[in-house]
Amino acid sequence: MTREDKAPELPPLLDALTDVAGLRVGHAEVAGAGALSGTTVVLAPEGGAVAAVDVRGGGPGTRETDALDPRNLVQRVDAVVLTGGSAFGLDAASGVMAWLEEQGRGVRVGPGPTQVVPVVPAAALFDLGRGGDWRARPDASTGRAAVEAAAATGPGEPVAEGSVGAGTGAVAGQLKGGIGTASVRLASGVTVAAVVAVNAAGSVVDPLTGVLFGEYGAGEPPAHPPAEVHAAAERRLAQEREAAGGGAPPFNTTIGVVATDADLTRAQAQKLAGTAHDGLARAVRPVHLLTDGDTVFTLATGQVPVEPGNPVAVNEILAAGADVLARAIVKAVRAARSTEGPGGRLLSYTELYGGGIGLR
Repeated sequence: MTREDKAPELPPLLDALTDVAGLRVGHAEVAGAGALSGTTVVLAPEGGAVAAVDVRGGGPGTRETDALDPRNLVQRVDAVVLTGGSAFGLDAASGVMAWLEEQGRGVRVGPGPTQVVPVVPAAALFDLGRGGDWRARPDASTGRAAVEAAAATGPGEPVAEGSVGAGTGAVAGQLKGGIGTASVRLASGVTVAAVVAVNAAGSVVDPLTGVLFGEYGAGEPPAHPPAEVHAAAERRLAQEREAAGGGAPPFNTTIGVVATDADLTRAQAQKLAGTAHDGLARAVRPVHLLTDGDTVFTLATGQVPVEPGNPVAVNEILAAGADVLARAIVKAVRAARSTEGPGGRLLSYTELYGGGIGLR
């Protein structure tokens, strides 16, 4: 191979969804006293991305998921919305849709520059009342703020994690949940990445050791917290449960986007959304309950060819989707901040197990 034949050097990974070139992520939070909710938008590059979805929770709050069925008309989408506010929060997608219309992005239905219908798939998680005000939830203005924040970022920028965007009011079992993101570059040159809002009814922590479930099988054996630290954490959580009178019903959901720069077909993208749920099952136990709305979207930008007729090449991508989603869940829980307010007190994993950063 000559110097001229050498493949271009790829930039170092940020361990974020934005390692898939062209994707951008923006967050916005609901303002005001008693608010603890927000919206996260994943913005595709101009021309959109092949999209798919797999919904496995028994109580999903979603929008435009039927449009992503490979049998149906829509081929590509320009944005995906992850939002708090339960079904009410799906209104955030309207703000994203309006912004895309202004940019002339969407399914073209007429000759005019803005005669388009943007298809904006969305999924919502349940965080109602966690800040104290049941009606403080995302709306169209929150969605617009989030997509504008995404559009304002440069290519390949880091993604904020923890108690931001759709993760602002999220919980993970009894712990504070949040936003996490992770990525991997395969030997083939394909990048696979995830962003997730962790708001699980199930637990993310092994009750025997205090290790986050998602850390098992992720490479090096996880470091177990000292037994006395784990015991102290269990006592504090028990005290919080007692103070809360047993806690609120677990109407929760984990929602996310797994993305790749591989040139996947719509059917392959849907398979990736499905196998990514394996990562969710590794990191949260139990999952896919009747009170969960667990939903995973896929975006495939098509920049890296996949060898036709080679299922092994696609298998590597499918396996990586599960891996990055599990790791993104771990990062979300580690990045979350404890919160305390009219809606109650939510302790973070980091505060309980070390390196605590205090209450927000």
